[in-house]
Amino acid sequence: MTEPSVESLYALTEATWPPAAKARVGPWEIREGRGAGSRVSAATPAVQATAADLPLAEQEMRDLGQTPLFMIRKGEGWLDEMLAEQGYPIKDPVFLRLAPVAAMTALPLERAKTFRVWPPLETQKEIWAEGGIGPARLAVMDRAEGPKTTILGRDGNSPAGTAFVAMQNGVAMLHAMEVAAAFRRRGLARKMITAVGHWTADHGASHVALLVTKANAGANALYASMGFEVVGEYHYRIKTE
Repeated sequence: MTEPSVESLYALTEATWPPAAKARVGPWEIREGRGAGSRVSAATPAVQATAADLPLAEQEMRDLGQTPLFMIRKGEGWLDEMLAEQGYPIKDPVFLRLAPVAAMTALPLERAKTFRVWPPLETQKEIWAEGGIGPARLAVMDRAEGPKTTILGRDGNSPAGTAFVAMQNGVAMLHAMEVAAAFRRRGLARKMITAVGHWTADHGASHVALLVTKANAGANALYASMGFEVVGEYHYRIKTE
């Protein structure tokens, strides 16, 4: 079982959480996010660029109604240095975590607590909305191609959690995990991640990947305890003036 490369996980992130549109403009790839957050709005370099190329990307993003924002990935230290020199502060350092499916399928699937649902139910949309995941991000889920589902988690008789998972090229990625505030710290997230692993195995995939900010200590501890190892990272730099 070959572990996916970091570069393939960057591609998986975009395939399973796609922007509304993407265009090559000079040395840049410009994404249109339509209000769905940094991942689908950040520009990245297609080839090596210079400071003289920055205004082109900045204007393209402004024309889309977006604040100039760049994602810095493995091997793009040159971009990080260039943006720092231009006064772009760092935003949201992120870990890429990865676990083999066996780490989750070794745990029992609690069928009375977790359910595979597509399209998502209104009650799931309400849970996501409580966590700041609104219509723009739901539209991202709709755009994702290939095998996908949501996981609905229940606590007793109450809908209590929701997550989105999609798959490309034999690897699944978990997105938008949200447990309603009244039901946190009761083990539901662990049950839902286990359900993601079983869904992934049923679709013949070998690994599950996810993204989590470095600052989210609680989530990082949970994911580490379930076999998700840090295999890569990225961060953003954003124009603040």
